[in-house]
Amino acid sequence: MSWPVLVFDIESLPDIAGWRRLNPASPDLTDLQVHAQWKAERAEQGKSDFMPLYLQRILVISCVFRNADGLRVHSFVDRDGQSEGRIIQTFFNTIEKHEPQLVSWNGSGFDLPVLHYRGMQHGVVADKYWDMGEGGNASDRGYKWNNYISRYHMRHLDLMDLLAKYTPKNNAPMDALAKLCGFPGKLGMDGSQVHEQFLDGKTEDIRRYCETDVMNTYLLYCRFQKMRGGLTEAEYEQEIAFVKDSVANLAEQEPHWQQYLQAWN
Repeated sequence: MSWPVLVFDIESLPDIAGWRRLNPASPDLTDLQVHAQWKAERAEQGKSDFMPLYLQRILVISCVFRNADGLRVHSFVDRDGQSEGRIIQTFFNTIEKHEPQLVSWNGSGFDLPVLHYRGMQHGVVADKYWDMGEGGNASDRGYKWNNYISRYHMRHLDLMDLLAKYTPKNNAPMDALAKLCGFPGKLGMDGSQVHEQFLDGKTEDIRRYCETDVMNTYLLYCRFQKMRGGLTEAEYEQEIAFVKDSVANLAEQEPHWQQYLQAWN
């Protein structure tokens, strides 16, 4: 297993302001009323009320960053409703600086397309992320054979997609697989509750939930590396012990890591 590795996950909200720009809506209606109207219409049609990816506003991007210096957990959060572009740019700046292996669970199907659409709307620049080896120097050409965009390259590893052999009907829930592998799995909420929690003013709870999700993904990535021979049995056990110690250190600062450690034990 080579470092650096950047595991990421996003949490998003329905972009009602964007929906209003694309659809006529009475100015007398609040955003909540517009959203309720949308959900009612979708229910009548027997369709999902989950807004399309280009109408998902990013609230949180949580990351586990692992390199030779250690393991860090960090979240970029749009706390004021005005910082979405900044947090997306900061995320891509991290890729630009470190050129890590990106790891996700359903990142190809959800997280990255949302980041693409929202990044375009905010004028985000992400040179290295979009590098597909078309430049003139040798380092650029290396991206032709292993880049972040191709489904079958490993510079971005969508664990869910790969483990299902790129066949959507085979997809497994991250929560279920994490628990079956002996890891804590989801704590506190799931993605379907994020908007409701946000409306209740619980942005920090959403951030904490996203962080534990991304830690589950890193642990599954370690298990995958053991399966594929990227880690020996001894190296895997050493890494898992290191992660558990890192979580114990985090638990001294925030209670959700205490809960995570208790679920793990």
